[in-house]
Amino acid sequence: MDDGWDYPNPYLRHDVVRADDVDGLQHTNNAVYVRWCEACAWGHSAALGLDLDAYQRLDRAMAVVEARYEYLQASHLGDEIVTGTWIVDWDRRLTMRRLFQIRRADGQTLLRGEQRFACIEISTGRPRRLPQEFLAGYGPAILQQATASD
Repeated sequence: MDDGWDYPNPYLRHDVVRADDVDGLQHTNNAVYVRWCEACAWGHSAALGLDLDAYQRLDRAMAVVEARYEYLQASHLGDEIVTGTWIVDWDRRLTMRRLFQIRRADGQTLLRGEQRFACIEISTGRPRRLPQEFLAGYGPAILQQATASD
């Protein structure tokens, strides 16, 4: 993509590297990138009308069952960070997959990640079919053609 994002129209979340994000090597700790991805995914879900209250009301949640991260570059105290996410596929029954890209304000990609989710019933923790509200909320956000620029 010309704008530096791997896919079109990411949902974006902005952060700044804080002192407690930095580890003994003087760069952002790897776990912080995971936290940024999680916060971005929650923000995207909420923007689609599926926030924590909706999950609790429906007794359903999308739980991470697998995650993979590729750390490409470091960030440091004070760096402005932008996390982008896309829902790239789903089976319309139980699972969906998100991609993430974290960039520094200078445009450098710091991380690419992927999370696979399964729908669970919150009260039991058991896998359950996606409720109609999830189909209606997440459906329009599914990226139709996931082709990376690189």
